[in-house]
Amino acid sequence: MISVRGLKKSFGDQTLYDGADLQLNAGDRYALVGPNGAGKTTLFKMLLGTEELEGGSIEWKRGAKAGYLPQENPPIGIETVLETALAHRLDPDGRETAKAKKILMGLGFRVSDFDRHLSELSGGWAMRAALARLLVEEPDLLLLDEPTTHLDLVTLLWFQEYLSSYPGAILMISHDRAFIDRVCSAIVAVEEKRLKIYRTNYDGFIAEREAARDRLLSAWKQQQDEMEAMKEFIMRNRSRVSTASRVQSVIKKLEKVVEIVLPPSSKVVSISFPQPGRTGTTVLKLKNVFKSYGPTKVYEGLDFELERGWKMAFVGPNGAGKSTLLKVLGDIIPVDSGERVLGHNVKVGYFSQHREGQLEPKRTVLQEAMSVGRSNGDLFTRTVLGTFLFPGDSVHKKVEVLSGGEKSRLQLAKLLLDPPNVLLLDEPTTHLDLTSVEALVGALKKFEGTICAISHDVYFLNAVADHVVHIVQGKITVFPGHFEYFLHRQGQLDAEAAKNRPEPTAAQKAETEAENLYEASKETRRRAKSLEKAQ
Repeated sequence: MISVRGLKKSFGDQTLYDGADLQLNAGDRYALVGPNGAGKTTLFKMLLGTEELEGGSIEWKRGAKAGYLPQENPPIGIETVLETALAHRLDPDGRETAKAKKILMGLGFRVSDFDRHLSELSGGWAMRAALARLLVEEPDLLLLDEPTTHLDLVTLLWFQEYLSSYPGAILMISHDRAFIDRVCSAIVAVEEKRLKIYRTNYDGFIAEREAARDRLLSAWKQQQDEMEAMKEFIMRNRSRVSTASRVQSVIKKLEKVVEIVLPPSSKVVSISFPQPGRTGTTVLKLKNVFKSYGPTKVYEGLDFELERGWKMAFVGPNGAGKSTLLKVLGDIIPVDSGERVLGHNVKVGYFSQHREGQLEPKRTVLQEAMSVGRSNGDLFTRTVLGTFLFPGDSVHKKVEVLSGGEKSRLQLAKLLLDPPNVLLLDEPTTHLDLTSVEALVGALKKFEGTICAISHDVYFLNAVADHVVHIVQGKITVFPGHFEYFLHRQGQLDAEAAKNRPEPTAAQKAETEAENLYEASKETRRRAKSLEKAQ
């Protein structure tokens, strides 16, 4: 479908690709991985023809179509949500309209949202509408740049199941290892300005890459020893007449050696939270809490206890109140009534994915890090920032010019510089690359304090959480165990509920089918009238 040959691309002094090759065929499902700044999004733009090549070629199969989901800022027009999902068809029939509605509902939209204009929606929901359009259109190749960033966990699980049976090819960038393993059959890694395919899952890719690096290092060491021995022989025997011919032979052999070049070690985040002071058994307690936003009630009479050492994942549908609960626990927002009781010796640290009020844009990285209210010295602060990939003069960059990933790392660094014993984390993996997520997971697993986390990253949840807090319509249920066990248990509960649900009668089935047909025909008539007016 696509043949990439000898690709070359640079930005200023940085070379992203130099002789990169890639073959994408129908049905391939590849995850494109590499450190931030390696050129992953740039490759997408070159495939789409919106970024020029400096060398090499990209050839598409005649007639092949690509659909692209950018990481941020989809185009927003005057269309409604449903019209956006059907934008590729001027006159969709009832079957196509029903398919679009089904996909929109899978992505979290309600029926009442279908006629809302995109301009009324947040950027995240506009991204979902753009994703729905691609899924309805079914292009030959889906190019997805961090497609799960704006999805809640429930929607993400639906989305990965949908992609598992997608008829076209997929090339995606994602920092979610579990999502990659579920959807993709191979990893395309940006390595040494080339593209290398690993036909395995993410764990297999890491193992194969490390094994290859070990083999290269072993070969390099052997070659270095051999070259050193030849140089020593030449120096020792250069002035001897009896060995002159042998010396010349060794010199020629040394000149013909093609030296093995070791790749530069990629810098990775090194995160280690200091072990916190010991708290009481009960860390936080909410008593009879009421919380509303205007007329919308989120919690009524909520009681909740958080115990020392628990690592809890907050899960539930979008709008269920997960972030609200986290903010109430962190005293970030006030409650309407009720009581928040802080345990003995408890210090809370809060991380927000949105960063409003968390970072001061006009400060430098160093100034922001020094603002935590703790008398950390300049050297210590710079050392910590260096472990979060802010080396040398980069600490003088303004916060306002940082990328999303840099801002997330700076927030995590601030937590380390003023260590709490209770961590409240709202989507901490957003904007982090795969190696940074891995480093964060490793640090949180060793952290002896208490953690409450919201995340749509299934790998992160399974690796960190030992309890799951399920939140639906202001009701909370706590499940002991990791996230996979929670999913298993939820499946059992859903199966039991379905078994006890009465089977609809033939008349009810006929009525439902008639309603569906009527809605589809009504939508077709409405769009036909719109076309007539436009003409």
